[in-house]
Amino acid sequence: MNPNTAIRAVNISKQYRLGEVGTGTLSHDLNRAWARLRGKEDPFLKIGESNDRATKGESDYVWSLKDINFEIEKGDAVGIIGRNGAGKSTLLKLLSRVTKPTTGHFEVQGRIASLLEVGTGFNPEMTGRENIFLNGAILGMRRNEIKRKFDEIVDFAGVERYIDTPVKRYSSGMYVRLAFAVAAHLESEILIVDEVLAVGDAEFQKKCLGKMGDVSKGEGRTVLFVSHNMASVKTLCDKGILLKNGRIDFSGDIHQCVNAYLTNGGHNIHFQSYERGTANVELKSIEIKNRNRTSSEPLDENGLIELVTEIEIKCSEPERYHITYHLISELGEALFSFNTSESLKLRQGKNTVVCLFPPNFFQSGSYSLKFMCVVDRSRAEFSIANAFTFTVQDGERDLGVYMGREPGYIKPKFEWEIVAN
Repeated sequence: MNPNTAIRAVNISKQYRLGEVGTGTLSHDLNRAWARLRGKEDPFLKIGESNDRATKGESDYVWSLKDINFEIEKGDAVGIIGRNGAGKSTLLKLLSRVTKPTTGHFEVQGRIASLLEVGTGFNPEMTGRENIFLNGAILGMRRNEIKRKFDEIVDFAGVERYIDTPVKRYSSGMYVRLAFAVAAHLESEILIVDEVLAVGDAEFQKKCLGKMGDVSKGEGRTVLFVSHNMASVKTLCDKGILLKNGRIDFSGDIHQCVNAYLTNGGHNIHFQSYERGTANVELKSIEIKNRNRTSSEPLDENGLIELVTEIEIKCSEPERYHITYHLISELGEALFSFNTSESLKLRQGKNTVVCLFPPNFFQSGSYSLKFMCVVDRSRAEFSIANAFTFTVQDGERDLGVYMGREPGYIKPKFEWEIVAN
């Protein structure tokens, strides 16, 4: 194993039997034992389906993870992203040795401190003070090492008043504050943090991200971070692993990884009949693309971007209807709204409506759109809260722009003038 490698995953797979603990039946256990005695492969590894939680399968066995291979170098901050059920938490539990992989193995250089869920590694009957020393001992630290870090841990967690109170009386927020402080400050070479930081308040989440950045960039320790907050992932991490249905869908630069997760193969949507309109109005499709390119190609910030909406007006008064969009940031913030102007009148029948965004209007990043069809400019005929998500990629920057991506989400070109005195 390379001395600069912190973690190496070799053909990691994890299989579960749905609805059961273990294999579920004595006959399955006997079959497995008989196969092992003969030096044969486990017969149940030949069956099972990929981990797609949204579809009904034919098999009782499911591969939560399948054939996972990667290497993480020492000092890397790696974001592990994917939809719910993709296998993120399972991967971290295998790495933290909470459970064993069905096949494959990990090669790890260094001690691992993990924070997988609220209360991980804590004894609820023991006080905060006792749990700090217990966690340190589990990590193999001496008492004097833990004592040296104790005040720093308590100060970071902000629970000094309750440090000698059993942690079962802590709120979930206090619990995770202390648990993170212990995991981040005790001297492990690898820090693993699952989505639990969402339990803390906004101020503490910001504090945690700062600490994880210090741990990775300042102290050279390895950080694995699972979160659905893409802004936090891009701020903290330099590399990413995207999981989809228990397999690695992308591995590499964190910005490309987040784009692959959010883009989801093309910027267009065609609606099912139950969600696309009313008796008076029917939304056919929405598509966003650079002019003279297809919607399956990445959006370039330097190019003209067109939003194409196909809508059918079925009633005899089409001029009463207009289209409104809300532009939403990747953090869920409404940036602004825009709509068809008074001078653009929808016609009875099918309409193809194009909205043009000038080059360099968007910053690179991910956005979503809320669609609304409004009647008489006062009432929504119908709306779709998250019509679709699209990602704008970095283009070539102008000379003089040397600090990377500028702050904010849009970069309009204003007119400037000097007024003579």
